[in-house]
Amino acid sequence: MHIMPQNNSARHRTHKVSMPKLRRNHNLAMQQMPKIWKTIPLPEMRLPRTINREKKQMAKVLVSMKIFPISTDIDLNQLKQKIEKTLPADSSVYKFAQEPVAFGLNALIAHILLPEEKSGGLEEIENSIQKIDGVSQIQMVMVRRV
Repeated sequence: MHIMPQNNSARHRTHKVSMPKLRRNHNLAMQQMPKIWKTIPLPEMRLPRTINREKKQMAKVLVSMKIFPISTDIDLNQLKQKIEKTLPADSSVYKFAQEPVAFGLNALIAHILLPEEKSGGLEEIENSIQKIDGVSQIQMVMVRRV
């Protein structure tokens, strides 16, 4: 007989559970159980580091894109607003920056956050920005997990 203590500090009860003894032979086969226990009563069993039932949020991906306008006449503030409107619902703009290219032409650098678990999210963002009037081309600067 093996004694299994319960985690009840107030009463210090134990239940006796019959377990077969191991035979000492070459294959170490166990003897047949005298009684089959479907459940063993453990009313106050505590497990350290149990899994939280709340859904853990995955990391995000930060994408930096250099967006070139068609000409110097394009208003970059209006272009920023168009980019924010065309992004999918699960992605957002972290910040914008401007970088001079040549002869008065400024490129717009958009830093966009998107969820890590979504596959094809980067292509979807790139296609939606490419369809905006006034965008000449897009260049990926950096893709990083944050």
